[in-house]
Amino acid sequence: MPDRRVHRGPHPEDHKLFAAACVPALRAATHDLSWLLSRSYALPSALKVVGDRYQLTARQRSAVVRAACAEQRAEGRKARQLHVSALRGETLCIDGFNVLTTLEVALSGGVLLIGLDGAMRDIAGVHGSYRRVEETQGALDLLAHLTVEWGIARCEIYLDQPVSNSGRLRAFIEQHSWPFVVHVVPSPDSVLMQSGHIVASADGQILDAPVRWFNLARECVERALPHANSIDLSQPP
Repeated sequence: MPDRRVHRGPHPEDHKLFAAACVPALRAATHDLSWLLSRSYALPSALKVVGDRYQLTARQRSAVVRAACAEQRAEGRKARQLHVSALRGETLCIDGFNVLTTLEVALSGGVLLIGLDGAMRDIAGVHGSYRRVEETQGALDLLAHLTVEWGIARCEIYLDQPVSNSGRLRAFIEQHSWPFVVHVVPSPDSVLMQSGHIVASADGQILDAPVRWFNLARECVERALPHANSIDLSQPP
């Protein structure tokens, strides 16, 4: 079935699944799963134990997985994270779909998660196909405005070639006057991990590599979208 969405907004049940009354259990589940992952438990079995304990739905379990992280990995990621002041005069390499979909979700009122490592993620993600939505242009406008304000010398956006419509998104970006250089490559993760520049992503594999990274989606949301539907699951339960 083709993707006919015009927004990257909340799931119809999200107002129940991520209501304030559910947050303590989601935080506890995130910390419990992170504790188990820190002790080398396999993710599927650990998630089943935690999800069953807190009676989480499939969507809530997906959120907890995206927010959880082995404690030692979280500390390593935080140690390599840069402050916005470090961006001036630098090249910033952006994990395109990773950052863009999170900002689209933020603009459309969808649920955002702050994980144990401090990175902001959405639940939507991109799974083999990307479709522009009404919030896409607003998300790119926001990125352009803030990256200029922060004095970034060069912004390079990397898109996954295997994701359908990546070429169309590059063409859409290049039709506008946004200060981005867009690359469509087979594996952005590999390119970003080896670029030597500051990286913007919330992808765990990238953040576990020895890269300097900037929490771009979270910084944009907290600076410009203070009323976004963000849930901090890094806080103690």
